[in-house]
Amino acid sequence: MTRKLAAVAALLLVPGVLAVAGPAAAQDTQLLSKPHGLTTIGTQGWQVLTTANVKDGGEKVSTPGYATRGWLPVKPDDAGAPGTEITALVQNGKCPDVFYSDNLRKCFGYVDKLGPVVTKPFADPWWYRTDFTPEIRAGQHAKLTVPGIVGEGDVWVNGKLVAGKDIVSGAFAGHTFDVTKLVKPGRNTLAIKVYPNDPLKMYTLDQVDWGQIPPDNNTGIQFPPTLQVSDALSGDNAHVVQDNAPDLSSSKLTVKVDVTNDAAEPQTGDVAATISAPSGAPIVVKQRVTIPAHTKRTVAFAPVTIAHPRVWWPYSMGDQPLYTLTTAVSQDGVLSTSSKSTFGIRTVTSRLVGKSAALPEGARQFTINGKDFVFRGGGFAPDLFLRYDSADTAHQIALIKNLGLSGVRLEGHDMPQDFYDQADRAGLLVIGGFLCCDAWQPEDASKLTGRDYRIMHDSAYTIAQMERNHPSVFNYGWSDNEPVPRQESETLKAFKEADFQVPVIASAEYKSTPTLGQSGEKEGPYDWVPPSYWYDGSHFDASDDSRTNAGGAWGFASEQSAGHTVPTLDSIKRFLSPAEQAKLWQDPAYNQYHANFEPGHGGYAFGTLYTLDQSIKQRYGKWTSLKSYVDLAQIANYENTRSQFEAFLHHSTDKAGPSTGVVYWQLNKGWPTLLWSLYNDDGDQAGAFFGAKKANKPLHALYGYDNGSVTLDNLGAGTQSGLSVQARVLDTAGKVLDDQTASGLSVASQGVRTGVLKPKVPAETKAPAPAKVYFVELQVKQGGKVVDRNVYWLSTQKDVVDWGKTLGNPQATLSQYSDLQALQNLPKSQVSAIASTRRSGGDLVTTVTVTNTAKTPGAAFFLRADVRRGTPDGREAAGDNQLANATWDDNDVTLWPGQSQTLTVTYQASDLRGAAPVISVDGLNTGRIVVRGSGA
Repeated sequence: MTRKLAAVAALLLVPGVLAVAGPAAAQDTQLLSKPHGLTTIGTQGWQVLTTANVKDGGEKVSTPGYATRGWLPVKPDDAGAPGTEITALVQNGKCPDVFYSDNLRKCFGYVDKLGPVVTKPFADPWWYRTDFTPEIRAGQHAKLTVPGIVGEGDVWVNGKLVAGKDIVSGAFAGHTFDVTKLVKPGRNTLAIKVYPNDPLKMYTLDQVDWGQIPPDNNTGIQFPPTLQVSDALSGDNAHVVQDNAPDLSSSKLTVKVDVTNDAAEPQTGDVAATISAPSGAPIVVKQRVTIPAHTKRTVAFAPVTIAHPRVWWPYSMGDQPLYTLTTAVSQDGVLSTSSKSTFGIRTVTSRLVGKSAALPEGARQFTINGKDFVFRGGGFAPDLFLRYDSADTAHQIALIKNLGLSGVRLEGHDMPQDFYDQADRAGLLVIGGFLCCDAWQPEDASKLTGRDYRIMHDSAYTIAQMERNHPSVFNYGWSDNEPVPRQESETLKAFKEADFQVPVIASAEYKSTPTLGQSGEKEGPYDWVPPSYWYDGSHFDASDDSRTNAGGAWGFASEQSAGHTVPTLDSIKRFLSPAEQAKLWQDPAYNQYHANFEPGHGGYAFGTLYTLDQSIKQRYGKWTSLKSYVDLAQIANYENTRSQFEAFLHHSTDKAGPSTGVVYWQLNKGWPTLLWSLYNDDGDQAGAFFGAKKANKPLHALYGYDNGSVTLDNLGAGTQSGLSVQARVLDTAGKVLDDQTASGLSVASQGVRTGVLKPKVPAETKAPAPAKVYFVELQVKQGGKVVDRNVYWLSTQKDVVDWGKTLGNPQATLSQYSDLQALQNLPKSQVSAIASTRRSGGDLVTTVTVTNTAKTPGAAFFLRADVRRGTPDGREAAGDNQLANATWDDNDVTLWPGQSQTLTVTYQASDLRGAAPVISVDGLNTGRIVVRGSGA
């Protein structure tokens, strides 16, 4: 230890219990920013190979200097982990462009159901091997932590078995082993024999039915092993327990640190903790402790009360200040171990509200810092091969915030620490929870063993340790089924032991346990339903207490959507082969590889786009090409995702049956997809994205499909006043049928104001009477400026759900479809665009003003703008030229003659690859125009 670091340790340990450090101390504590003595193993790379090609056992494979010629060299991902077996192969060029078409199947085989690994070479165990050189000297101690294995593993160090797969089992069950007698100065070797993952028998993870199942079942190492070197006393498990005043006027913080004595006799040392606010002087607490031989003790400091703390909020409600906790364990002024982490001061509560016939015990309502809100999120999926990319996470968080969503739900895929760190800083909420449909959801408790419950407990404890400090994580729970009694008790015991202070929910369906009570949540549907379906507030199957697939906007919907989402044509061409592209528009019954492995349609088969396609044909009419199909699908997806989110806001004030939250299933996929996503793997934002984005704008007016009234909501942090809402009704020829304005409006933060206006729309018709298509345009103004535009296309012939045939199913059956086919025959329109570009840090920002310049009065409908790589003369460059990762403030807009809308897009200059930016604008009834993104 350097003299200056020793001085820092001494500074932290001056006599007394609590001190406020001065500026010099605050500066010096930065020296402890890196945990002392803790290293990640494998950062220089791993060697990976199937045991079928390795004749030697662990005694030799884990020996330093063992020959690994012919093994697969693997670089760790941004989480520091080597990843899955397929990752090792892909890194070594075994399947170029693995996500294109069905290359994954061609390279590695095909799996059509959850279960054990059956495909070679993955059905055999694989070796994961790496060298490490610890800074260890005589008399010091070494502890190896394996934070979980996707599958099971035998852990070897320097030719000796540390633990077998009877112990090392489970994706999240961390274990720490004393390897002091095995680790030496210089070169050491860790080798893990990883046994194939069977998610039906192991407490690991899988892809459920979200896409294709990787043939290796994601077998491998998702989180990196670590080594802690220390003197006799070492500290770990440092965290803060909060006790916040109801009004958050004060926060009582208790710091806890586990201190272990690895020596054969009692040891005395000093434990210190520093709490650093986002600004101001740090607070130091300390204790001198004596720990018996070979014993671990939890050191709990006297509570520290902070008056008027800086409070962490979700990004839409306030700021995200983070406090820092630094701990140090020393003996005789010599630092042994240290830690550093961040936490946010905030209070999360939940309760049941709005008892009704549908929800006899009420709906789950979450509250942050005393403020109720309607949670709006999406189900997050990691990379298909569990590869973690910090920059990709940052980009996805930017997309999620661009959508206006509150946060994400992680079902059974707890993420590396960097993910939660980024979510904390971004103010993004995270729902955590266990997986459905596998070992985590036991159907028969009598078949479970003591080992099963131990793994459940250890998994819960490790998860709690990983996530408890993160203010972004605001509840955790089970999926489809409630836990069996001992599963629940072991999990809650572990959560309590780890001081995991979030609400725990019994199920994602309307189920309960005696301990946790009613979940207050529901699931489904998962396939196509009409936009008006989401506004239903009365239909449910009384014989199904779980309220599954009763998806109207009441209660808390933990996962639901209208199924398949079609990417833009640019994105489709990146991952579908020409043959698959042809099937996409010509054969709705075709099992698309990039949907999932379930052929057919109806029920829980989602491998075809058949149900979506039938609805498009019935409602919008036939298509004649891939482009025309994609164009109509964009419109249909936009209409549906907007309606889903808007319905849950529209009904949130209904005291008889309030809607309290909705999780769109799913937000994304870990590979290119046609199923359940708001944005694609390449960053592509199609109609589904912009429909959801429109619904979740911070200040927004929406039209209720149920009662034809206008609702105004404010999803921002402060009260908005001086507002007006204008509603116009127009026919397809552009004739104004109604024009109303409500003025002098104000809405509080997270407020929803219903009944603002009720536009007069054409009378409803029923087939075979001719249907009429019309538009409803809503504009919100503040200070004379338009701050929100929202355009609906509607028909006098409504969608009519046959509830008797629909309830209990993940898709709707209709007795009548809405008739919107006149949209394909809109009068031709014309637009112009003017663009300018400026630099903003490393990004470029282009503003595009689009104007309807047509001489006829009709609308320019569903105008899509894209930034593209261009040629010097202002044309689109050849080939794939779309900047898929660009983020827009709005898109897919509709304008009437003389109207203009300015769109803003942000993108990285490097994505242009040296080309000049151009902007394309294309609408359903306009020609395509391309303009220069001038000014770069």
